[in-house]
Amino acid sequence: MALRREPTARQVRLAVELRRLRDAAGLTAREAAALLGVSSAQISQIEAGLTGVSEKRLRRLAANYACTDEAFVDALVAMATDRTRGWWEEYRGLLPTPFLDLSELEHHATFLSEVQFLYIPGPLQTENYARAIFSDRIPQLPSEDIELRVRHRMQRKVILEGPAPTPYEAVIHEAALRLRVSDRAASRAQLAHLLEVSEADHVTVRVLPFDLDNFGGSWTAMMLAGGAVPKLDTAVRDAPHAAAFVDSEAQLGVLRTLLHRVRDVSLDPNRSRDVIQKLANEL
Repeated sequence: MALRREPTARQVRLAVELRRLRDAAGLTAREAAALLGVSSAQISQIEAGLTGVSEKRLRRLAANYACTDEAFVDALVAMATDRTRGWWEEYRGLLPTPFLDLSELEHHATFLSEVQFLYIPGPLQTENYARAIFSDRIPQLPSEDIELRVRHRMQRKVILEGPAPTPYEAVIHEAALRLRVSDRAASRAQLAHLLEVSEADHVTVRVLPFDLDNFGGSWTAMMLAGGAVPKLDTAVRDAPHAAAFVDSEAQLGVLRTLLHRVRDVSLDPNRSRDVIQKLANEL
């Protein structure tokens, strides 16, 4: 079997979890290879996401690693046997890989919770708002690259508007609502769209108002994507050149705490709608 040139973030996550199970069992790659009757190089390739692993082999490894969490093992099997080629594949080779990895993560998520301080979250953006975001960078992107990014961002809305929408919660700081990334008309349209989408039963929009005390340590923009089991949750944070995927339990614990903190001090959905409507009326 040919090795993967560029495993997806989902394939890498499976590989990481298998490595964590082996480490927890106190086994070397050579010892794990002996359990399957393969070479240690093959175990290394599996644990790097460069090659896949069958359900039979994965379950054998999990049993020998003394993993008794059946739901977790079943979730790993689902990841290992998944052959989904989603809509994002049409952008492979056209957009940076993290764009595709984010779309794949959202596709498989059981829920999505997002916190943003300066921008409207991607799945809630209008086309003009997204175009303004992608146009405002130095050096400026070619127009065809901007349009590719805009089209991709609009297709991400399938998680909210598709036949099986994902439960989605967004906590948005008032600064993001007031910041005009384009002109007044585009800002008004963006706020109107935010109000419209917030009416869906599976979408919750909360506003973090300016007048909060003691909030200096919680400025962490991120998205938490629910896995099939909590162990497989993933947090996504903005990095200088691409989105950074976080999956270590310690870091996930910190980010979950921050998410709960901003949710607890944000306005309830009804009061949030009132704030958004007020700002829209002022434009």
